[in-house]
Amino acid sequence: MTAVKPFWETVPLAEMSREQWESLCDGCAKCCLHKLEDEDDGQVYYTKVVCRYMDDDCRCTEYQRRNELVPNCVWLRPEDVESFHWLPSTCAYRLVYEGQPLPQWHPLVSGNAESVHEAGVSIKGRALSEEFVHPDGYEEHIIHWVE
Repeated sequence: MTAVKPFWETVPLAEMSREQWESLCDGCAKCCLHKLEDEDDGQVYYTKVVCRYMDDDCRCTEYQRRNELVPNCVWLRPEDVESFHWLPSTCAYRLVYEGQPLPQWHPLVSGNAESVHEAGVSIKGRALSEEFVHPDGYEEHIIHWVE
């Protein structure tokens, strides 16, 4: 008997349904951390400062209105896949684009939405809301645990 491959191994990102696309997100919330870009070399540095709308479970409390409320909010779309190089190396969108397998802790693989947190891959318990940090102080919060 032939095993049926999961959709992320057979459906190109650009052809995924909205439901498939959204389900690729593992809920780590690393893309919601504020990032700083070095103007000289283009290097992107992650900070532990997270958007004010992120809750303690790594979910956006204003997901449907996020781009309206936060104009520079990250909006991952299939047409932008070629620019996904800045995403964390563990991000499913980046992994699928690069032809890599999803990790065992990814909720689509594990069948458990909490597995990303249990594996210590998410920002849960590790971030600081932007409400408590002045934008001029973001450099003080650069982290090195996001690859």
